[in-house]
Amino acid sequence: MKPDDRTSPELADGEARVLFLWEGGTERRALPDGVIITVGRSSECDVRIDHPSVSRMHARVIAGTPVRVEDLGSSNGVRVRGSLVTPRQPVVVNSGDVVELGSVVLVVQGATPNARPAPPTPWEVREGSGHDVVSPLRRLLGLVANSDLSIVITGETGVGKNVAARWIHDHSPRAAMPFVLLNCAALPDALLEGELFGYEKGAFTGATQAKQGLIESANRGTLLLDEIGELPLVTQAKLLGVLENREVLRLGSLKPRPVDLRLLAATNRDLDALVREGKFRADLHFRLNGMTVAIPPLRERAEEIPELARLFLERACARTGRRVPAFSAAAIATLVRQPWPGNVRELRNTMDRAAALCTTDELLPEHLAMPNVSTATERPPPLVAPSGDTLWGETEALERRRVLEALERSGGNQTQAAKLLGISRRALINRLELYDVPRPRKGKD
Repeated sequence: MKPDDRTSPELADGEARVLFLWEGGTERRALPDGVIITVGRSSECDVRIDHPSVSRMHARVIAGTPVRVEDLGSSNGVRVRGSLVTPRQPVVVNSGDVVELGSVVLVVQGATPNARPAPPTPWEVREGSGHDVVSPLRRLLGLVANSDLSIVITGETGVGKNVAARWIHDHSPRAAMPFVLLNCAALPDALLEGELFGYEKGAFTGATQAKQGLIESANRGTLLLDEIGELPLVTQAKLLGVLENREVLRLGSLKPRPVDLRLLAATNRDLDALVREGKFRADLHFRLNGMTVAIPPLRERAEEIPELARLFLERACARTGRRVPAFSAAAIATLVRQPWPGNVRELRNTMDRAAALCTTDELLPEHLAMPNVSTATERPPPLVAPSGDTLWGETEALERRRVLEALERSGGNQTQAAKLLGISRRALINRLELYDVPRPRKGKD
Protein backbone atom coordinates (compact mmCIF):
# COMPACT_ATOMS: atom_id res chain seq x y z
CA MET A 1 0.00 0.00 0.00
CA LYS A 2 1.62 3.23 -1.15
CA PRO A 3 1.31 6.07 1.36
CA ASP A 4 -0.86 8.98 0.29
CA ASP A 5 1.43 12.02 0.35
CA ARG A 6 -0.55 15.15 -0.36
CA THR A 7 1.16 18.52 -0.33
CA SER A 8 -0.77 21.76 -0.36
CA PRO A 9 0.15 23.65 -3.56
CA GLU A 10 -0.03 27.00 -1.80
CA LEU A 11 2.69 26.09 0.72
CA ALA A 12 5.36 28.81 0.84
CA ASP A 13 8.76 28.94 2.49
CA GLY A 14 8.74 30.53 5.92
CA GLU A 15 4.96 30.27 6.24
CA ALA A 16 3.27 28.56 9.19
CA ARG A 17 2.07 25.11 8.22
CA VAL A 18 0.56 21.98 9.68
CA LEU A 19 1.72 18.42 8.96
CA PHE A 20 -0.69 15.49 9.29
CA LEU A 21 0.68 11.94 9.61
CA TRP A 22 -1.47 8.82 9.73
CA GLU A 23 -1.32 5.18 8.78
CA GLY A 24 -0.75 5.17 5.02
CA GLY A 25 -0.63 8.89 4.41
CA THR A 26 0.65 12.39 5.11
CA GLU A 27 -0.57 15.84 4.20
CA ARG A 28 0.78 19.37 4.62
CA ARG A 29 -1.29 22.53 4.66
CA ALA A 30 -0.36 26.20 4.84
CA LEU A 31 -1.68 28.25 7.77
CA PRO A 32 -2.09 31.85 6.62
CA ASP A 33 -3.94 34.06 9.12
CA GLY A 34 -7.69 33.53 9.18
CA VAL A 35 -7.68 30.03 7.66
CA ILE A 36 -9.65 27.28 9.43
CA ILE A 37 -8.90 23.67 8.48
CA THR A 38 -11.41 20.98 9.49
CA VAL A 39 -10.20 17.40 9.91
CA GLY A 40 -12.22 14.18 9.92
CA ARG A 41 -13.61 11.25 7.94
CA SER A 42 -16.39 13.26 6.32
CA SER A 43 -16.03 14.34 2.71
CA GLU A 44 -16.99 17.83 3.90
CA CYS A 45 -13.72 18.18 5.85
CA ASP A 46 -10.81 20.15 4.42
CA VAL A 47 -8.46 17.30 5.35
CA ARG A 48 -10.25 13.98 4.97
CA ILE A 49 -8.61 11.06 6.78
CA ASP A 50 -10.34 7.71 6.41
CA HIS A 51 -9.15 6.07 9.62
CA PRO A 52 -11.29 4.29 12.27
CA SER A 53 -9.77 6.37 15.10
CA VAL A 54 -10.96 9.61 13.45
CA SER A 55 -14.51 10.92 13.83
CA ARG A 56 -16.54 12.35 10.93
CA MET A 57 -15.90 15.90 12.15
CA HIS A 58 -12.99 15.38 14.53
CA ALA A 59 -11.19 18.72 14.98
CA ARG A 60 -10.25 21.98 13.37
CA VAL A 61 -7.02 23.95 13.16
CA ILE A 62 -7.45 27.71 13.48
CA ALA A 63 -4.62 29.73 11.92
CA GLY A 64 -3.45 32.96 13.49
CA THR A 65 -1.12 34.22 16.20
CA PRO A 66 -1.16 31.88 17.98
CA VAL A 67 -2.38 28.78 16.12
CA ARG A 68 -5.17 26.93 17.95
CA VAL A 69 -6.70 23.45 17.76
CA GLU A 70 -10.28 22.64 18.73
CA ASP A 71 -11.93 19.27 19.39
CA LEU A 72 -15.28 19.25 17.60
CA GLY A 73 -16.76 16.60 19.91
CA SER A 74 -14.83 13.61 18.61
CA SER A 75 -15.10 10.09 20.02
CA ASN A 76 -11.38 9.52 20.64
CA GLY A 77 -10.56 13.07 21.65
CA VAL A 78 -7.71 15.46 20.89
CA ARG A 79 -4.47 15.50 22.87
CA VAL A 80 -2.12 18.50 22.90
CA ARG A 81 1.32 17.82 24.37
CA GLY A 82 -0.06 14.58 25.78
CA SER A 83 -3.03 16.18 27.61
CA LEU A 84 -6.64 15.59 26.60
CA VAL A 85 -8.32 18.88 25.71
CA THR A 86 -11.87 19.95 26.51
CA PRO A 87 -14.21 19.71 23.49
CA ARG A 88 -15.33 22.99 21.91
CA GLN A 89 -12.58 24.94 23.68
CA PRO A 90 -9.71 25.97 21.34
CA VAL A 91 -6.24 25.25 22.73
CA VAL A 92 -3.08 27.12 21.79
CA VAL A 93 -0.50 25.09 19.83
CA ASN A 94 3.10 26.25 19.51
CA SER A 95 5.51 25.42 16.73
CA GLY A 96 6.78 21.85 17.16
CA ASP A 97 3.97 20.79 19.52
CA VAL A 98 2.57 17.31 18.90
CA VAL A 99 -1.22 17.01 18.62
CA GLU A 100 -3.01 13.65 18.47
CA LEU A 101 -6.36 13.19 16.74
CA GLY A 102 -7.06 9.57 17.56
CA SER A 103 -4.15 7.76 15.86
CA VAL A 104 -3.39 10.73 13.61
CA VAL A 105 -0.44 12.95 14.51
CA LEU A 106 -0.57 16.67 13.76
CA VAL A 107 2.51 18.90 14.01
CA VAL A 108 2.46 22.69 13.58
CA GLN A 109 5.60 24.12 12.00
CA GLY A 110 6.80 27.70 11.69
CA ALA A 111 4.15 29.21 13.94
CA THR A 112 4.97 32.28 16.01
CA PRO A 113 5.95 31.10 19.49
CA ASN A 114 3.30 31.79 22.09
CA ALA A 115 4.26 33.51 25.31
CA ARG A 116 2.17 31.14 27.46
CA PRO A 117 4.10 28.05 28.56
CA ALA A 118 2.78 24.58 27.93
CA PRO A 119 1.02 23.05 30.96
CA PRO A 120 3.51 21.15 33.12
CA THR A 121 3.41 17.39 33.40
CA PRO A 122 3.85 15.60 36.73
CA TRP A 123 7.53 15.36 35.83
CA GLU A 124 7.88 19.14 35.35
CA VAL A 125 7.25 20.67 38.75
CA ARG A 126 8.12 24.32 38.47
CA GLU A 127 11.50 25.49 39.68
CA GLY A 128 11.27 27.75 42.71
CA SER A 129 7.74 26.63 43.55
CA GLY A 130 8.79 25.49 47.00
CA HIS A 131 7.93 21.94 46.04
CA ASP A 132 10.58 21.25 43.40
CA VAL A 133 10.83 17.67 44.55
CA VAL A 134 10.59 15.68 41.32
CA SER A 135 13.42 17.55 39.67
CA PRO A 136 15.91 14.66 40.10
CA LEU A 137 13.58 12.38 38.15
CA ARG A 138 12.97 15.08 35.57
CA ARG A 139 16.70 15.62 35.16
CA LEU A 140 17.26 11.87 34.67
CA LEU A 141 14.51 11.72 32.05
CA GLY A 142 16.02 14.76 30.34
CA LEU A 143 19.40 13.04 30.10
CA VAL A 144 18.02 9.84 28.58
CA ALA A 145 15.63 11.75 26.30
CA ASN A 146 18.52 13.27 24.36
CA SER A 147 19.97 9.83 23.61
CA ASP A 148 18.57 7.07 21.42
CA LEU A 149 18.86 4.38 24.08
CA SER A 150 16.18 1.76 24.53
CA ILE A 151 14.76 2.27 28.01
CA VAL A 152 12.82 0.06 30.40
CA ILE A 153 10.55 2.04 32.73
CA THR A 154 9.52 0.12 35.84
CA GLY A 155 7.14 0.84 38.68
CA GLU A 156 3.82 -0.06 40.21
CA THR A 157 0.55 0.42 38.39
CA GLY A 158 -0.44 4.08 38.31
CA VAL A 159 2.96 5.64 39.08
CA GLY A 160 3.07 7.30 35.66
CA LYS A 161 5.22 5.02 33.50
CA ASN A 162 3.40 5.98 30.30
CA VAL A 163 3.57 9.66 31.22
CA ALA A 164 7.33 9.34 31.72
CA ALA A 165 7.66 7.60 28.34
CA ARG A 166 5.69 10.35 26.64
CA TRP A 167 7.86 12.98 28.37
CA ILE A 168 10.99 11.27 27.04
CA HIS A 169 9.58 11.30 23.49
CA ASP A 170 8.39 14.93 23.66
CA HIS A 171 11.84 16.09 24.82
CA SER A 172 13.80 13.98 22.34
CA PRO A 173 15.00 14.77 18.80
CA ARG A 174 12.10 12.58 17.60
CA ALA A 175 9.45 14.79 19.22
CA ALA A 176 7.90 15.91 15.93
CA MET A 177 7.42 12.31 14.76
CA PRO A 178 4.84 9.71 15.89
CA PHE A 179 4.57 8.38 19.42
CA VAL A 180 2.89 4.97 19.21
CA LEU A 181 1.73 2.95 22.24
CA LEU A 182 0.80 -0.71 22.41
CA ASN A 183 -0.45 -2.39 25.57
CA CYS A 184 0.90 -5.92 25.22
CA ALA A 185 -1.63 -7.25 27.72
CA ALA A 186 -4.66 -5.78 25.96
CA LEU A 187 -4.64 -8.02 22.87
CA PRO A 188 -4.87 -11.80 22.53
CA ASP A 189 -1.80 -13.54 21.11
CA ALA A 190 -3.60 -14.21 17.81
CA LEU A 191 -4.03 -10.48 17.14
CA LEU A 192 -0.90 -9.11 18.77
CA GLU A 193 1.57 -10.01 15.99
CA GLY A 194 -0.65 -8.55 13.27
CA GLU A 195 -1.02 -5.28 15.18
CA LEU A 196 2.69 -5.07 15.93
CA PHE A 197 4.27 -6.23 12.67
CA GLY A 198 1.44 -5.69 10.19
CA TYR A 199 0.36 -8.09 7.46
CA GLU A 200 -0.15 -8.43 3.72
CA LYS A 201 -3.42 -9.07 1.96
CA GLY A 202 -4.29 -12.77 2.14
CA ALA A 203 -1.77 -13.50 4.92
CA PHE A 204 -4.57 -15.23 6.86
CA THR A 205 -8.32 -15.64 6.74
CA GLY A 206 -9.90 -12.23 7.06
CA ALA A 207 -6.86 -10.28 5.82
CA THR A 208 -8.73 -8.62 2.96
CA GLN A 209 -6.20 -5.82 2.62
CA ALA A 210 -2.65 -5.03 3.66
CA LYS A 211 -2.20 -3.40 7.05
CA GLN A 212 0.73 -1.42 8.38
CA GLY A 213 1.83 -2.55 11.84
CA LEU A 214 2.53 -0.32 14.81
CA ILE A 215 6.28 -0.74 14.33
CA GLU A 216 6.03 0.80 10.87
CA SER A 217 3.64 3.48 12.19
CA ALA A 218 6.33 4.53 14.66
CA ASN A 219 8.99 4.89 11.96
CA ARG A 220 11.31 7.83 12.78
CA GLY A 221 9.46 8.20 16.08
CA THR A 222 9.04 6.28 19.33
CA LEU A 223 7.28 2.98 20.08
CA LEU A 224 6.20 2.31 23.66
CA LEU A 225 5.43 -1.30 24.56
CA ASP A 226 3.45 -1.15 27.78
CA GLU A 227 3.25 -4.28 29.95
CA ILE A 228 6.08 -5.80 27.94
CA GLY A 229 6.35 -8.62 30.47
CA GLU A 230 3.13 -10.02 28.95
CA LEU A 231 4.64 -10.33 25.46
CA PRO A 232 4.57 -13.98 24.22
CA LEU A 233 7.94 -15.68 23.68
CA VAL A 234 7.35 -16.12 19.94
CA THR A 235 6.62 -12.42 19.55
CA GLN A 236 9.65 -11.59 21.69
CA ALA A 237 11.90 -13.41 19.20
CA LYS A 238 10.47 -11.44 16.26
CA LEU A 239 10.78 -8.16 18.15
CA LEU A 240 14.44 -8.92 18.86
CA GLY A 241 14.98 -9.33 15.11
CA VAL A 242 13.46 -5.90 14.48
CA LEU A 243 15.75 -4.27 17.03
CA GLU A 244 18.86 -6.04 15.78
CA ASN A 245 18.30 -5.59 12.04
CA ARG A 246 16.27 -2.36 12.03
CA GLU A 247 13.71 -3.87 9.68
CA VAL A 248 10.28 -5.41 10.05
CA LEU A 249 8.71 -8.28 8.14
CA ARG A 250 4.95 -8.15 7.77
CA LEU A 251 3.00 -11.37 8.18
CA GLY A 252 2.68 -13.01 4.77
CA SER A 253 5.49 -10.92 3.24
CA LEU A 254 8.89 -12.04 1.94
CA LYS A 255 10.45 -8.58 1.79
CA PRO A 256 11.45 -6.79 5.03
CA ARG A 257 10.89 -3.06 5.36
CA PRO A 258 13.49 -0.77 6.98
CA VAL A 259 12.43 1.05 10.12
CA ASP A 260 14.08 3.67 12.29
CA LEU A 261 12.50 3.92 15.71
CA ARG A 262 13.27 4.24 19.37
CA LEU A 263 11.81 1.55 21.61
CA LEU A 264 10.63 2.24 25.16
CA ALA A 265 9.20 -0.49 27.37
CA ALA A 266 7.14 -0.23 30.55
CA THR A 267 6.32 -2.92 33.09
CA ASN A 268 5.24 -3.42 36.67
CA ARG A 269 6.82 -6.88 36.71
CA ASP A 270 10.35 -8.02 37.55
CA LEU A 271 11.90 -8.82 34.16
CA ASP A 272 14.96 -10.42 35.79
CA ALA A 273 12.67 -12.85 37.59
CA LEU A 274 10.78 -13.57 34.36
CA VAL A 275 14.09 -14.32 32.63
CA ARG A 276 15.03 -16.79 35.38
CA GLU A 277 11.62 -18.44 35.04
CA GLY A 278 12.05 -18.78 31.27
CA LYS A 279 9.11 -16.46 30.55
CA PHE A 280 11.16 -13.65 29.04
CA ARG A 281 14.09 -13.91 26.63
CA ALA A 282 17.39 -12.90 28.16
CA ASP A 283 18.75 -11.60 24.84
CA LEU A 284 15.71 -9.35 24.37
CA HIS A 285 16.08 -8.12 27.94
CA PHE A 286 19.71 -7.21 27.30
CA ARG A 287 18.77 -5.47 24.04
CA LEU A 288 15.95 -3.48 25.61
CA ASN A 289 17.75 -2.51 28.77
CA GLY A 290 19.97 0.31 27.56
CA MET A 291 18.89 1.92 30.83
CA THR A 292 16.28 1.24 33.49
CA VAL A 293 14.27 4.12 34.95
CA ALA A 294 12.54 3.01 38.15
CA ILE A 295 9.68 5.22 39.29
CA PRO A 296 9.07 4.80 43.05
CA PRO A 297 5.50 4.43 44.35
CA LEU A 298 3.86 7.63 45.54
CA ARG A 299 3.84 6.49 49.18
CA GLU A 300 7.66 6.54 49.09
CA ARG A 301 7.78 10.11 47.83
CA ALA A 302 5.09 11.76 49.93
CA GLU A 303 6.94 15.07 49.76
CA GLU A 304 5.85 15.32 46.11
CA ILE A 305 2.15 15.00 46.88
CA PRO A 306 1.30 18.66 47.66
CA GLU A 307 2.68 20.01 44.37
CA LEU A 308 1.27 17.16 42.28
CA ALA A 309 -2.12 17.67 43.91
CA ARG A 310 -2.00 21.38 43.08
CA LEU A 311 -1.14 20.65 39.45
CA PHE A 312 -4.00 18.15 39.08
CA LEU A 313 -6.45 20.49 40.81
CA GLU A 314 -5.46 23.37 38.51
CA ARG A 315 -6.07 21.20 35.45
CA ALA A 316 -9.40 19.92 36.74
CA CYS A 317 -10.59 23.46 37.45
CA ALA A 318 -9.35 24.68 34.06
CA ARG A 319 -11.54 22.10 32.33
CA THR A 320 -14.65 23.45 34.05
CA GLY A 321 -13.61 27.10 33.97
CA ARG A 322 -13.84 27.58 37.73
CA ARG A 323 -11.50 29.34 40.14
CA VAL A 324 -8.84 27.17 41.77
CA PRO A 325 -9.48 26.89 45.52
CA ALA A 326 -6.64 27.14 48.04
CA PHE A 327 -5.61 24.02 49.94
CA SER A 328 -6.29 23.98 53.66
CA ALA A 329 -3.55 22.60 55.90
CA ALA A 330 -5.91 19.80 56.89
CA ALA A 331 -6.46 18.81 53.26
CA ILE A 332 -2.72 18.67 52.61
CA ALA A 333 -2.18 16.59 55.75
CA THR A 334 -4.94 14.21 54.67
CA LEU A 335 -3.37 13.75 51.25
CA VAL A 336 0.12 13.20 52.63
CA ARG A 337 -0.95 10.48 55.06
CA GLN A 338 -2.82 8.39 52.48
CA PRO A 339 -1.18 5.11 51.32
CA TRP A 340 -2.12 5.75 47.64
CA PRO A 341 -2.27 2.16 46.36
CA GLY A 342 -3.27 3.59 42.98
CA ASN A 343 -0.30 5.99 43.01
CA VAL A 344 -0.36 9.10 40.78
CA ARG A 345 -3.42 7.90 38.90
CA GLU A 346 -5.40 7.70 42.14
CA LEU A 347 -4.19 11.14 43.21
CA ARG A 348 -5.27 12.64 39.89
CA ASN A 349 -8.73 11.08 40.19
CA THR A 350 -9.01 12.35 43.77
CA MET A 351 -8.27 15.91 42.68
CA ASP A 352 -10.77 15.65 39.81
CA ARG A 353 -13.36 14.64 42.40
CA ALA A 354 -12.33 17.42 44.77
CA ALA A 355 -12.70 20.02 42.01
CA ALA A 356 -16.29 18.88 41.53
CA LEU A 357 -17.18 18.76 45.24
CA CYS A 358 -15.49 21.97 46.44
CA THR A 359 -17.74 25.02 46.01
CA THR A 360 -15.81 27.36 48.33
CA ASP A 361 -12.50 29.19 48.05
CA GLU A 362 -10.78 26.68 50.33
CA LEU A 363 -10.43 22.96 49.72
CA LEU A 364 -11.13 20.97 52.91
CA PRO A 365 -10.66 17.26 53.74
CA GLU A 366 -14.33 16.44 53.13
CA HIS A 367 -13.98 17.62 49.51
CA LEU A 368 -11.48 14.83 48.92
CA ALA A 369 -14.19 12.23 49.64
CA MET A 370 -11.60 9.69 50.75
CA PRO A 371 -11.79 6.90 53.33
CA ASN A 372 -11.66 8.24 56.88
CA VAL A 373 -12.65 11.70 55.69
CA SER A 374 -16.21 13.08 55.49
CA THR A 375 -17.78 10.21 53.55
CA ALA A 376 -16.63 7.43 55.88
CA THR A 377 -19.50 5.37 57.29
CA GLU A 378 -17.48 3.94 60.14
CA ARG A 379 -15.39 5.66 62.75
CA PRO A 380 -11.77 5.94 61.54
CA PRO A 381 -9.05 4.13 63.46
CA PRO A 382 -7.52 6.09 66.34
CA LEU A 383 -4.58 8.29 65.43
CA VAL A 384 -1.35 9.01 67.23
CA ALA A 385 -1.82 11.63 69.94
CA PRO A 386 -1.34 15.23 68.71
CA SER A 387 2.28 16.24 68.57
CA GLY A 388 4.07 19.32 67.30
CA ASP A 389 6.80 17.11 65.87
CA THR A 390 4.84 16.26 62.69
CA LEU A 391 2.75 18.18 60.18
CA TRP A 392 -0.28 16.01 60.89
CA GLY A 393 0.18 16.39 64.65
CA GLU A 394 0.25 20.18 64.38
CA THR A 395 -2.79 20.18 62.09
CA GLU A 396 -4.74 17.80 64.33
CA ALA A 397 -4.08 19.88 67.44
CA LEU A 398 -5.10 23.11 65.70
CA GLU A 399 -8.31 21.64 64.27
CA ARG A 400 -9.32 20.08 67.58
CA ARG A 401 -8.86 23.44 69.33
CA ARG A 402 -10.91 25.28 66.68
CA VAL A 403 -13.70 22.69 66.91
CA LEU A 404 -13.88 23.07 70.69
CA GLU A 405 -13.87 26.87 70.43
CA ALA A 406 -16.69 26.81 67.85
CA LEU A 407 -18.79 24.52 70.06
CA GLU A 408 -18.25 26.81 73.04
CA ARG A 409 -19.20 29.93 71.06
CA SER A 410 -22.35 28.28 69.72
CA GLY A 411 -23.39 26.91 73.09
CA GLY A 412 -23.00 23.35 71.88
CA ASN A 413 -25.22 23.82 68.80
CA GLN A 414 -23.55 21.64 66.15
CA THR A 415 -25.23 23.32 63.18
CA GLN A 416 -24.10 26.78 64.33
CA ALA A 417 -20.61 25.48 65.17
CA ALA A 418 -20.28 24.02 61.65
CA LYS A 419 -21.24 27.41 60.16
CA LEU A 420 -18.61 29.15 62.28
CA LEU A 421 -16.01 26.69 61.01
CA GLY A 422 -17.18 26.99 57.39
CA ILE A 423 -17.80 23.25 57.05
CA SER A 424 -20.86 21.01 56.79
CA ARG A 425 -22.55 19.57 59.86
CA ARG A 426 -21.60 16.09 58.71
CA ALA A 427 -17.95 17.14 58.49
CA LEU A 428 -18.13 18.54 62.03
CA ILE A 429 -19.56 15.28 63.35
CA ASN A 430 -16.71 13.39 61.69
CA ARG A 431 -14.19 15.66 63.40
CA LEU A 432 -15.88 15.16 66.79
CA GLU A 433 -15.49 11.41 66.34
CA LEU A 434 -11.97 11.75 64.97
CA TYR A 435 -10.76 13.80 67.95
CA ASP A 436 -12.74 11.85 70.61
CA VAL A 437 -14.86 14.91 71.48
CA PRO A 438 -18.22 13.92 73.05
CA ARG A 439 -21.13 15.14 70.95
CA PRO A 440 -23.42 17.68 72.65
CA ARG A 441 -26.88 16.50 73.67
CA LYS A 442 -29.63 16.64 71.05
CA GLY A 443 -31.46 19.29 73.00
CA LYS A 444 -28.72 21.81 72.25
CA ASP A 445 -28.98 21.31 68.50
